[in-house]
Amino acid sequence: MTTPWRAALPSRVPDWAAVAGPALFAAGDALLVNGVTPRFSLWVSLLAAVALLWRRRFPAPVFLATLPGMYYAYIWIAPMFALYTLAVRRTARPRADKWLLGGAGLLMAAAQFLPYPVSDLALGDRRETGVNLLDSIVVATTPIAFGLLSRARRESVARLDELTRSRAREDRLLADRVLATERARLAREMHDVVAHQVSLISLQAGAVQISTADDAAREGARTIRELSVRTLDELRHMVGILRAAGADTEELTPQPRLSDLPRLIELSALDVAFEDGSDPGAERPEAVERAAFRTVQEALTNVRKHAPGAKVLVRVAEERGELVVEVRNGPADAAVPAPELPGGGHGLVGLRERAQSLGGTLEAGATDEGGFAVRARFPATER
Repeated sequence: MTTPWRAALPSRVPDWAAVAGPALFAAGDALLVNGVTPRFSLWVSLLAAVALLWRRRFPAPVFLATLPGMYYAYIWIAPMFALYTLAVRRTARPRADKWLLGGAGLLMAAAQFLPYPVSDLALGDRRETGVNLLDSIVVATTPIAFGLLSRARRESVARLDELTRSRAREDRLLADRVLATERARLAREMHDVVAHQVSLISLQAGAVQISTADDAAREGARTIRELSVRTLDELRHMVGILRAAGADTEELTPQPRLSDLPRLIELSALDVAFEDGSDPGAERPEAVERAAFRTVQEALTNVRKHAPGAKVLVRVAEERGELVVEVRNGPADAAVPAPELPGGGHGLVGLRERAQSLGGTLEAGATDEGGFAVRARFPATER
């Protein structure tokens, strides 16, 4: 994470260099001005240089600690770095910051203008006094100006970053709005095209059910009509999801659960053996039961498409705290014609993604007997 002080520096400067560099620079200034002979002015200057190591954490006390070196030993680097740091800093009280920075500037100008000792101050030569005063003002205002400029640059970068994030959020909202509009359009298209055709199928099946005297034909017509009604219910649910653009639409229609599997198998028109080893009284997440139902539904659809006439085994069981759903079919019966139903090739992919989103797994592949098997595991509790 970039600190406020690091934001004002080039990204390539290491943090240790930003801390130790000014202190070393100030120590060099102290040695150049006062020499290497141990004396009081040298110690005061070196103390100001060492104090710069804490200038970020305690900017005001460090600045005060550097002033004696400027006044007594005539060093510049340490107090200028300390005043720059004080100018860069911003607190929650802007008015107090202005007064503090103004007072620090006056103290630095005074330390630069007044000689040591003060009794040596001579104001007789106005020209020299004016030059010294101007020099003191420049020395005091230069670090303040650079500090305020650095602060303004840092705040501008932060504001630009916020504007960039705001623009990205607006772009995402616009994309979501376009997606919602497209979903609504698709929902209308689906309702207008598919619902009309399925309704006609249901009406024709009802007419056959009433007019025919053949019991087998009447039963087939009844099954077709029931499947048409169920398809319309599923269609209304999916249309509701598309039009809601991701809103909570679970209450649009009752969702299928494990208890609906026997009826699904009965209406599948396949030779299916059903083994139900699940606990009917167990409380499972609705999403898990719905995913298990959809897995069986998709697997039976694939059998109808790719293995007509094949024998099918549907098994539901509880194993080690997981709900296991398995659909296994044998090879297709060559005597049964293929229905040539259309398919998008995304059914198993969608089932696998649904299982993974719930914390489960799905495996599918050919069997040694020439058939196909789909096996899904779902957690029996919420994760």
